[in-house]
Amino acid sequence: MIRLLTITLACLPAFAQSPEAATVRPMADLGALIDAAEDGQVIDVPAGVYEGSLEIRRPITLDGHGHAVLDGLGKGSVVVIYSPGVTVRNMSIRASGSDVSGEPAGIRAETGPVVIEHNTFTETLFGIDLRESPGSVVRHNSIIGMDLEPGRRGDGIRLWWSHGCTIEDNTVRQSRDMVFWYSEDLRISRNTVIDSRYGLHFMYSHRTVLSENELAHNSVGVYLMYSNGITLTGNRMSNNRGASGYGIGLKDCDDITVEGNALLANRVGIYIDNSPSSIGSTGLVESNMVAFNEIGLLATPNTHDNVVTGNAFIENEEPAATHGRGQLTNNTFARDGVGNYWSDYTGFDLDRDGIGDLAHEPQSLFGEMLAREPNLRLFVHSPAQQAIEFTARAFPELRPRATLIDPAPLAVPPEIRIAAPRARGTAMGMAGLASALTIGGLGFVFLLDRDRGLVRQPQGAAA
Repeated sequence: MIRLLTITLACLPAFAQSPEAATVRPMADLGALIDAAEDGQVIDVPAGVYEGSLEIRRPITLDGHGHAVLDGLGKGSVVVIYSPGVTVRNMSIRASGSDVSGEPAGIRAETGPVVIEHNTFTETLFGIDLRESPGSVVRHNSIIGMDLEPGRRGDGIRLWWSHGCTIEDNTVRQSRDMVFWYSEDLRISRNTVIDSRYGLHFMYSHRTVLSENELAHNSVGVYLMYSNGITLTGNRMSNNRGASGYGIGLKDCDDITVEGNALLANRVGIYIDNSPSSIGSTGLVESNMVAFNEIGLLATPNTHDNVVTGNAFIENEEPAATHGRGQLTNNTFARDGVGNYWSDYTGFDLDRDGIGDLAHEPQSLFGEMLAREPNLRLFVHSPAQQAIEFTARAFPELRPRATLIDPAPLAVPPEIRIAAPRARGTAMGMAGLASALTIGGLGFVFLLDRDRGLVRQPQGAAA
């Protein structure tokens, strides 16, 4: 027992070591290492805190091994990259300027490709800013923005005119947006964005795949504007409840596929505004879990040519609604005889083929009134709503037209496989510390219980 505890305690300094305790140096010392290196060389940055700003104009790799801190001292961008072929990894980057007019960042790249991986950003206005950096890779970074009002924050990750980039396995907190402008052919995978404004925001960015991202507690989960050929699959949007509060928002987008996503407890699960917007374009919303939102599917009345099939609309306050007066009947709510599951469906399935024998045609007088006057939401689930719906049933002439028609509603919820959210741990040092303490504690309990005779030893085992 004593040996085990001695080993555990001996491990603690390695896990708890912080670069804060290391030597403080001017950033010029790191600049001198870069100047002395050859192109393509890997520079193992000595442990320490480097104060100031750094410009990289040669294709090199900076590896801080988790023990180097780049401190911008609250002035401008901390690192600016002017050369393609640069890699920055395993660094702690902090304290950029806060003047939004200069858009200071933890790392800003003015060219590409570059690789930015396994870094930690704190107190930076913009985290990572790629400008005309095609083919770049940004992965396994942790970014925490400044403690400012959402409108004054910078973006956690921003791409401008940077095609063919891969953005994966990053965690962004307390930022404005994770935004992509005029950047095509992107791969955005397994990122976590929480406590921000827009989790993922796209403007004029085409042919992009978004997969297995987790977007929670933001004002909006994903918002796509004027972007075509986008596929969203396996993403989880939950508790996005700002003024708009969309899990997924689509505006003037063509050829969008929304498949296998979980949209949970948002103000609006899916919002569609004039998408698709071009003649001959379509949209596909298939096999998504849309549950516990205030409104499951919300669309403007001019929305058309979307195919909505195989989804599970479960316990939303309003399963589907229009943004203003009108219906969603210009969209198709079944394909190949398969519609959607609606938890408020009142039909039946006598032949037990899994498809309701009656079409689903929701007609809600209160819902129509709510579309005209959103403030009536105060009375949702109240006796007033029940009285209005009872009146509509008693007097059919008051009953409005159906919001949508699903000719083949599902009698039971479809099986939809959604990737589990990633664990959002802290730094590796804390994880190692926790592991060491857990192993040591379990070993201590095991030995103590054995001494007390609570753990049975196999016959013949050494004492």
